[in-house]
Amino acid sequence: MPQVSADVHVPVPPDLAFAVSQTTGAVRRRWDPFIREQRFLDGASEPGVGVRTFTRSSFAGPLSPSMVSEYASWRPPTSAGMTMVRGPWFFGRFGGGWRFQPDGDGTLAVWKYTYDVRPSWLQPLAHPIGQCLLGREITRRIEGFAAGCRDEVVLAAARADMVRRAEAMQDEGGRSA
Repeated sequence: MPQVSADVHVPVPPDLAFAVSQTTGAVRRRWDPFIREQRFLDGASEPGVGVRTFTRSSFAGPLSPSMVSEYASWRPPTSAGMTMVRGPWFFGRFGGGWRFQPDGDGTLAVWKYTYDVRPSWLQPLAHPIGQCLLGREITRRIEGFAAGCRDEVVLAAARADMVRRAEAMQDEGGRSA
């Protein structure tokens, strides 16, 4: 399957970079040019393996394509990955992965999309177009992510999410003891 990727160095530690990548709502739209609308499904309020999300892109305004995806992996603060459950007709398969690793005084963030198009007879033409369009989109998104990692509003929200998740994990640990 074809793949596109982009990477960037951001001046924050991996745990904070990861938290920025997982922001939602207005904070997410502040840095992510791809997202027009995004929400958790099935009563979920937090990301995690098996959690599904609905995302509408900003590509064509209110007529933009949408996708339901599911977290296939969730490993804070190093990586997260999602796969498409339902999406635009032209994607046979689609997945995204994000990795974060220490890099000098900050973090190296690497984002990848893996995809396939349908119908299969269209792939010789559609895969190069996908490389171009998705390559441009992932570059715009990671540039937006880098800007988010310098935006005090985004960073404050990401830090608050980190604290809230840590407290929730402690509460869960306390109940099971």
